[in-house]
Amino acid sequence: MPKTKTVYFCNNCGYESAKWLGKCPGCGEWNSMVEEKVSAKENKGGKRGLVKSSRPVKLSEIEVGEEVRLRMPSDELNRVLGGGLVAGSLTLIGGEPGIGKSTLLLQNILSIRTRRILYVSGEESAAQLKLRADRLGKVSENTFILCETNLSAIFTQIENVKPELVIVDSIQTVMSDEIESAAGSVSQVRECAASLLRYAKESGVPVILVGHINKEGSIAGPKVLEHMVDTVLYFEGDKNLSYRILRANKNRFGSTNEIGVFEMGQNGLREVPNPSEALLSGRPLDCSGSCITCLMEGTRPILVEIQALVTKTSFGNPRRVATGFDMNRTAMLLAVLEKRGGLKVSACD
Repeated sequence: MPKTKTVYFCNNCGYESAKWLGKCPGCGEWNSMVEEKVSAKENKGGKRGLVKSSRPVKLSEIEVGEEVRLRMPSDELNRVLGGGLVAGSLTLIGGEPGIGKSTLLLQNILSIRTRRILYVSGEESAAQLKLRADRLGKVSENTFILCETNLSAIFTQIENVKPELVIVDSIQTVMSDEIESAAGSVSQVRECAASLLRYAKESGVPVILVGHINKEGSIAGPKVLEHMVDTVLYFEGDKNLSYRILRANKNRFGSTNEIGVFEMGQNGLREVPNPSEALLSGRPLDCSGSCITCLMEGTRPILVEIQALVTKTSFGNPRRVATGFDMNRTAMLLAVLEKRGGLKVSACD
């Protein structure tokens, strides 16, 4: 039985320490160190990995070919990715529970008819995925479903199926036998993501990981997970509303300014090619305190509505409240309006 030792990892940046620290030396976060059991086998494997290395090559001798991209059926998803999935890339999609991450991926892969796709699910059964596919109204003969959480078993089935696209939903449920800690821990998430990263780079098969969101709104697990992957996508939106926004927080193969807009319906997600029309629908005409402005999101201009309400204050100090806007910017604009525009807003909320 391999010997184990106790180490401490930072939940935020993945910093490793032999003892518990109140403040992480790597990122400066307080109370972020968690205890993990690491086997000696894992440490030896890491030392062996240092011995085997590739030969350094001159920068001028490196030949660069054209990027091979797998275009997804969704134009909005391709826009955020920068034109499609790059061969050998590792993409991480995060979002709140129930926001539509699995629906977005399943809806896209079921529309791909010419490539073999392996969908690994650690949270849902095969029957649940089949019911969702039937609700979406799409069936694909080249999509394989695997309900498994063991990393070795996943790689065994990858060798058997030989897919051209791999999706793991979610990375927090996958666990390796070489790590003794529970699934979702810092060491498990880091080791499983590193193994999938090596597979993607060596085989040239794009891999998509689904990640959970913690209460702070960032992807759960060590921050090193976001540093390892090539692309980090966030699927945002209010569950009480039908619109969803997909944005790139990190993209090594494209811009991070592009966004994709979707609408959740009974038959899955529908693309919104003209967000301006959706944002301005139902707006009353000739209404005071409302104006339209144009914002640039990447290469696409979007028309949005800005609303303002000004009333006389009942207290000594007027209140300044802004939603979706910087408060310091609001105070600056109010000062300009009063100084240059002649509007007496110093006594108004």
